[in-house]
Amino acid sequence: MKNSCIIFFLSFIIILASVFAFGKEETQNVNGYLRIHIRANSNLETDQSVKYLVRDGIVEYLTPVVAECKTKEEAQRAITESLDEVSLLATTILRENGYSYQGQALLKRENFPTRVYGEYTLPNGVYDALIVELGEAKGDNWWCVIYPPLCFAGGNLTAGNIVYKSKIVEIINEWKNKMGGVGAR
Repeated sequence: MKNSCIIFFLSFIIILASVFAFGKEETQNVNGYLRIHIRANSNLETDQSVKYLVRDGIVEYLTPVVAECKTKEEAQRAITESLDEVSLLATTILRENGYSYQGQALLKRENFPTRVYGEYTLPNGVYDALIVELGEAKGDNWWCVIYPPLCFAGGNLTAGNIVYKSKIVEIINEWKNKMGGVGAR
């Protein structure tokens, strides 16, 4: 019983220390990114399908807008100046496909989970983001990165390429493997 308490206490300390260590690193990393988040009206198949048409239109429109941006701040200014056009584009694509609801583009800070985009891992945290809400914006979403241009250059990253990760689960699994290895000797 005493050993179990000691192991639990040490595990808690390791997890707590890891959270603080990873938290500081993540705060530094998130500041350099500008993300995009397109929220579908609902989870109906039709609303999800049109979300991807809107995504394609917005990516095509914004690619040249952010192509020359050298910093995240430049990209934010360019996006801010394009918010009305992005909203209009989203609404136009919706109308062309028979939808009566509108698209609304906003630039704000939002919390995102850890995401892996190809070789890049973006830690969870609060990011500046272009948010595009379609209709009631209550459906599944598509998200990626505008700056640096992970979604706006060459490779077309979609939801299928995203891998969810949890630092705490990784630490716990690593600890379990080490503890399991100790008992096996």
